[in-house]
Amino acid sequence: MIDTNANILETIQMIEEDKLDIRTVTMGISLLDCIDSDGEAARRRIYDKITTRAAELVSVCRGIEAELGIPIINRRIAVTPIALIAGASSDEDYVEYAKILDAAAQAVGVDFIGGFSALVDKGATPADERLIASIPRALAETDVVCSSVNIASSRGGINMTAVKRMGEVVRETAELTADAHGFGCAKLVVFANAVSDNPFMAGAFHGVQEADCVVSVGVSGPGVVKRALEKVPGVPLDACAETIKKAAFKITRVGQLVGTLAAERLGVEFGIVDLSLAPTAEVGDSVARVLEELGLETVGTHGTTAALALLNDAMKKGGLMACSRVGGLSGSFIPISEDIGMIEAAAAGAITLDKLEAMTAICSVGLDMVAVPGETSAATLSAMIADEAAIGVMNHKTTAVRLIPAIGLGVGEVVEFGGLLGRAPVMPAHEASSEVFVARAGNIPSPVHGFRN
Repeated sequence: MIDTNANILETIQMIEEDKLDIRTVTMGISLLDCIDSDGEAARRRIYDKITTRAAELVSVCRGIEAELGIPIINRRIAVTPIALIAGASSDEDYVEYAKILDAAAQAVGVDFIGGFSALVDKGATPADERLIASIPRALAETDVVCSSVNIASSRGGINMTAVKRMGEVVRETAELTADAHGFGCAKLVVFANAVSDNPFMAGAFHGVQEADCVVSVGVSGPGVVKRALEKVPGVPLDACAETIKKAAFKITRVGQLVGTLAAERLGVEFGIVDLSLAPTAEVGDSVARVLEELGLETVGTHGTTAALALLNDAMKKGGLMACSRVGGLSGSFIPISEDIGMIEAAAAGAITLDKLEAMTAICSVGLDMVAVPGETSAATLSAMIADEAAIGVMNHKTTAVRLIPAIGLGVGEVVEFGGLLGRAPVMPAHEASSEVFVARAGNIPSPVHGFRN
């Protein structure tokens, strides 16, 4: 009884003082059985399936939240990449598919729906091209739809033609949402080595190899890890790693409990727990502060990448001991706008795009929620995407880019997004042109070590 009471009190402390929460419960829904040569018929099936399958998602999550006292911040849906579904129709524009996703998501009350997506790492079909062309309007004309495009993989290489196009799409999306300083781009992710069971937005989609309907969980918990490290000041780094592993174990156990309960009550399969440390702009909920607790004066200084490597590895080791169904991205997120420590470091010039790029060789994302000057060219955006894709492809890991050209703003100014998306200081990009490089298009072949069989 003493041990049980101690565990309960510890969990309460993690929730109330250390900002522990379940960042998202995400329902993945297959739309393969909604395919129809008649686009209107397909969209009716999509709406009906989503609103049927996810009808109780929000209420079930609220019930678990009240029962366990664990905050569940977001309820989300991920669907089969729409390029695969819409390709059977004769539609030339896929914006209406985005609108039906938006309508279904709002009907069931979720925060976001992901899957307005295409997978083009080795090449694009006409359906992929139509979807990519539809992205700017789709994101400008919907509220909760998120989009992603996978442009590279370790096995397929980097589709530089798609990279060039996605730089243009990011630019077009920013311009269509210029009244909000390019906010539409916050709902668009460009991936290398995208995973099909990621519960986090904006990059979530439901892979074709997944079950018809699953529930997956994304945990948070930077505050829990920081508090654990505060209790072991001055110890060697290997002892710090052990401390992080123990904290990760506890965080993951909470995620597994919530995911299991949600799946049982919704009558669907339990997918995975994503071990990613997901920060917010609130004080006490920062990955950057965890890195600083390890001994850095500020995130971004020399040693930051090594500290992040320790954190990421220890989180995975601790989480894997706690749950056998681990997946998604599973690593530390370092979004500029969503982490108070990253926001302050970027505003002070302590962290630059080049340092961020180095850190992405370690973490589970890439240049995430990074605001760049509103005048940044499409070619520069493409080149930044290509750099991140190269890191992912060469290291057999997922990298992602969410760049926001802050229309109307320049270096040093701040884009306000609000909520979990926080705020982002506009960071300078290199001024020397990459246009000739990007214009070559074609493909960068996969690395020799990509051919594992």
